[in-house]
Amino acid sequence: MASFKTFLVTLVIVSSLASFSNSQLSPNFYGRTCPNLPLIVRNAVRQAVSRELRIGASILRLFFHDCFVNGCDASILLDDTATFTGEQNAFPNRNSARGFDVIDTIKTRVEAACNATVSCADILALAAREGVVFLGGPSWTVPLGRRDGRTASQSDANSQIPSPFSSLATLTSMFGAKGLNARDMTALSGAHTIGQAQCFTFRSRIYNDTNIDLKFATTRKATCPVTGGNSNLAPLDIQTPNRFGNNYYQNLVAKRGLLHSDQELFNNGPQDALVRTYSNNNVAFYNDFAAAMVKMGNISPLTGINGEIRRNCRVIN
Repeated sequence: MASFKTFLVTLVIVSSLASFSNSQLSPNFYGRTCPNLPLIVRNAVRQAVSRELRIGASILRLFFHDCFVNGCDASILLDDTATFTGEQNAFPNRNSARGFDVIDTIKTRVEAACNATVSCADILALAAREGVVFLGGPSWTVPLGRRDGRTASQSDANSQIPSPFSSLATLTSMFGAKGLNARDMTALSGAHTIGQAQCFTFRSRIYNDTNIDLKFATTRKATCPVTGGNSNLAPLDIQTPNRFGNNYYQNLVAKRGLLHSDQELFNNGPQDALVRTYSNNNVAFYNDFAAAMVKMGNISPLTGINGEIRRNCRVIN
């Protein structure tokens, strides 16, 4: 009987530890070990975005592309080596993922203040928020306590990050696979209210799609020819490319979405009503965006004894 009781107690302890490991993200995770972390990240991001407004969108995109591949584990920050192929040269990231130097700067400052304490994954999560806030967007409470992955997957980055050419059905399925519903997807797509895209990502839209404002298409064709100019940039939001707001949705209603995947959200489909709501109600968009960012940041985090705290975000320890 005593041995059975001992077994039950052990089972409860193990179960509790497993539960704790999976739920230990907390806004106050570094409250004692690195109390100045939020301020360090905020100051570094604001300095970087002040120098180049586009970098706020770039850091937000880094966080999105990180979380969609094996969870929010900072795997996208790992450089390739002679024996390791990471995610940076996967199709969705090659020659387009930016902001690595900003994360490096933050990590250096954080290490000076709190050595071997804060993960690159948490730094990236905080930096994404600060970039949005600096550009006029909403704030949200960032749960912390993620640890860094020791590996990355180029093949998963190629297959799991949504494409600018995706249909609504594909987008819904890919977001759903990460535990994000259609409302989350539509709100998170509002990140395209800031930033720019390369010509090759929207060429087929401006030359082939029919659900597009003709004047808008003509404007974009001026810097995105049928051939050549693949890296020429255009703002994702033609109205306020460096200011976070709901103009992105107003553009969709007017058939001025830059990417095919953008306009899919408003194309006589199930997301049309929500797009209209966001286009008319910035508060509703901000509330849903903030909630969806927290939800995305909770995708399969490494916690407890899993992963590591990288000293350098670009390489494993």
